[in-house]
Amino acid sequence: MVDFPSLELVDQHGRTARDLRVSLTDRCNLRCTYCMPADGLEWLPTEHSLDDAEVIRLIRLAVEHLGIRAVRFTGGEPLLRASLEHIVAATTQMRTDQGTAPRTAITTNALGLDKRAAGLAAAGLERINISLDSTSRTSFAALTRRDRLDDVITGIEAAIDAGLSPIKVNSVVMPGVNEEGVCDLVRFCLERGLQLRFIEQMPLGPRGKWTREGMITARDLLDRLEREFTLTPAAEPRGSAPAALWDVTDGVHCGKVGIIASVTHPFCGACDRTRLTTDGAVRSCLFSSAADEVSLRDMMRAGADDAELARAWATAMWHKKPGHGIDDTGFLQPERTMSEIGG
Repeated sequence: MVDFPSLELVDQHGRTARDLRVSLTDRCNLRCTYCMPADGLEWLPTEHSLDDAEVIRLIRLAVEHLGIRAVRFTGGEPLLRASLEHIVAATTQMRTDQGTAPRTAITTNALGLDKRAAGLAAAGLERINISLDSTSRTSFAALTRRDRLDDVITGIEAAIDAGLSPIKVNSVVMPGVNEEGVCDLVRFCLERGLQLRFIEQMPLGPRGKWTREGMITARDLLDRLEREFTLTPAAEPRGSAPAALWDVTDGVHCGKVGIIASVTHPFCGACDRTRLTTDGAVRSCLFSSAADEVSLRDMMRAGADDAELARAWATAMWHKKPGHGIDDTGFLQPERTMSEIGG
């Protein structure tokens, strides 16, 4: 790596990015209704995606020269990347500006995790978020268009056995599909020591399928949960975390439930994230437009050195907008879906 002065990924609104989200593939083995059409999407050609060396080079640049302290691997489905353990191991050998290894995590649907959890833990992976929208086989199949609930639960058990901690469960609640099962999902997580996080549905799936009026809001969820559980706002400061946490008990089990109210209570002012898409574009926000992206892949393949890449990344982040703008009258849904951007 070329020696050059380190930069920070700051923007004009006083935020500094410390958390990098890296999408390792746009492919997925589920077809969640809020994410993609039933017949899937047109996947990126392999040559358009970053290869392992390119991924590791950009992560190293971010960690060792741009102030990144946490790296989360996403997709699509990151377990579909055969080299995931190699990339995680390379990342954990890096050192941040604080002299420590970056915190590492993945967000996964857990299909096949039973075969990978131990290897990922050995590679240095610390934390894992698992997508699970229902413990009802019928609701799960309706949402994901696949009958794979047992495989997800097996993956969760493997993550527990591998010592990955904390294990968080991400759930998107859809009206008329899985909203009646949210309390069952809370009990499932409380019994296993998992932290459940409900996520308001965002306009990042198939076009024309999202309306604010039709979504289940954070308030709707709290009203439903308070009928069966005792909830108290958690005492610890939220910081830049996306989820507002609640201490919850059913009288026997205790734990925490988070609610990520990206739409009704946006937390853009505390955002500390920067993103790399599968094809090597910097996105400063989930809701950035294609015009806002900067292709580090194209720069690398044209021969750019690390200093040039760092300046391009820092410049892209400097122009980060103050918020996602969902409530703005001129809001336009991003051209890319969530599976293409990376969660």
